This record gives sequence, C-alpha cells and structure tokens, in this order.
Amino acid sequence: MTEPRCGYVAIVGRPNVGKSTLLNHILGQKLCITSRKPQTTRHTLLGIKTDDDLQMIFVDTPGIHTNQERAINRVMNRSAASVISDVDVLIFVVDRFEWSEADEYVAKYLSNSKVPVIVAVNKVDMIEDKEALLPHLKFLETKVNAADFIPLSALKNTNLDQLQDKIRAYMPERIHVFPEDQITDRSERFLAAEIVREKIMRQLGAEVPYQVTVEIEEFRAEKKVTHISALILVERDGQKKIIIGTNGDRIKKIGEQARADIESLLDCKVMLRTWVKVRSGWSDDERALRSLGYMDD
Repeated sequence: MTEPRCGYVAIVGRPNVGKSTLLNHILGQKLCITSRKPQTTRHTLLGIKTDDDLQMIFVDTPGIHTNQERAINRVMNRSAASVISDVDVLIFVVDRFEWSEADEYVAKYLSNSKVPVIVAVNKVDMIEDKEALLPHLKFLETKVNAADFIPLSALKNTNLDQLQDKIRAYMPERIHVFPEDQITDRSERFLAAEIVREKIMRQLGAEVPYQVTVEIEEFRAEKKVTHISALILVERDGQKKIIIGTNGDRIKKIGEQARADIESLLDCKVMLRTWVKVRSGWSDDERALRSLGYMDD
C-alpha cells in the first residue's frame, strides 16, 4: 500500500489573473467566487482535493496589491503573505504575456521563498500564436526562480492534469488532514455571504463600489428550508442607491441569482432576504474589518 501524501499548495498572484477560477476547475466544482473585477477574492480560503492516497490542500489567496493605502488592501496583503511561508509548494499565476509592476511585486515577494514555485501561465486559450509562448517563458525564467513553468487555461481545463502531476511530486508523505469528502474549511454561512457578494460585483459592472461587503445575520435551517438574512454594507448613500437600483430592480436580481447558487450549494430550498445599510469607513477601519471576519488572528 502506498504511503498517504498530503500537503498545502498556495495559489498566489496579482489581482484578477484567474486564481479562483483555477481552484474551482481543479476541484471540479465552484467554491470560490469569480468576476472580472480585481479584488473579488478578499479572504484566504482552503479548497481540499482528495484522490485515493493524495490530499492536496489549496489555499486561494487574495491578489497581492502594490496599493496599500486602505486598511482592507493591507489586510489582504498580510493574508496572502502569511500563507507563503507555511505551504509545501507555491503556484504563481500570471496572465498570458502580461507582466506588470504588480507581477514584479509578487515575484519579489516570492524571491525569498524556501518552497518550490510553479509558474502557471494562465489563459493560453486566448493566445492565437502559440509559438510566441516560448520567448515569453524564457523571459519569465529571468523574472522568477521557479521549479516549473506550465502554460494552461483554467477555464478550458487545459494542462490542469499536468499541473497537478507536478504538485503531487512536492507533496510530503503525511497523514491526511481532512476527511476525504470535505472540500473546504469554510462554513456554509461564509460561502453564502461570498455568493451574494459575487452577484453584486457581476451586476454592477463599471459602477461597482469596492467598499461593499456582506454580513450574514441569520442562517437557520427549518424543516427543508434554509432561511438566510444577508446585510449588504456600503460606505455611502450613493452606493446604496446603486445597489438597490430603480424601484429595487437590481437588489431583486442580485437576490434571485444568489438564491439559485446557494440552493445549488446547500441542495435545499432557500429563503434569502437582503437589505443594504451604510456603514461609513468600514473598509479602512481594522476594528471593523476584524468584526466582519477579514482578519484571522
């Protein structure tokens, strides 16, 4: 019988390179919320994949920011940085041929890492001339001291098996940490709040106020129905009006879309109530961020 292997894998990178999409596709189900907006992921979240003797515990981190003006950006950077030293392998996700100041910043973050780094060059399905990848991979070799460079497409499941084979090689012999049917360390309550926030970000497009968070005030299962009350917090009256929309149309649509996803997650009927409240300055107040669950002490 083969010895069990189990290890931690951090997925890092600047905002909006596809880290959460990558984790969702590796797990084969939606766990992390996604949108085209930077800062969609704000919390560190574990995604657990168990295949026979192998358990890979993925850590989806917030995008690492060069901008640290607001407390929420500083907290997200600390959250991402804290996991880098405590894992067995790092997946550094970059977006095709793009290499920005923010990527440079993440590369510097990783330069002191004692653990192997695998660079995942994401979204290669959008590259027409695949031969152009070779010189870009050579360029990345000058930027990142990595064990491997893997071109892939998280969305199209291209080369994800190859990535997981590489990860497996770095997994130590260790007893599994989680039961084989567990896929995350987060509660259903937390996942429900994240789903509501995803629908807000997708609905608002260019108008999206980044000072939006969701707090679940009630999460109660009664017979075959789960009752959820979600409080949407913003910082200004104007943001509240944007989220509510004309005659409440937008908040209604957000609620309908979130309820459908939460029902799929919980596999039961859900009664979801949402309302919007102004709490000025919450995103730049460490005490407020702690009470809202942004800081894992």
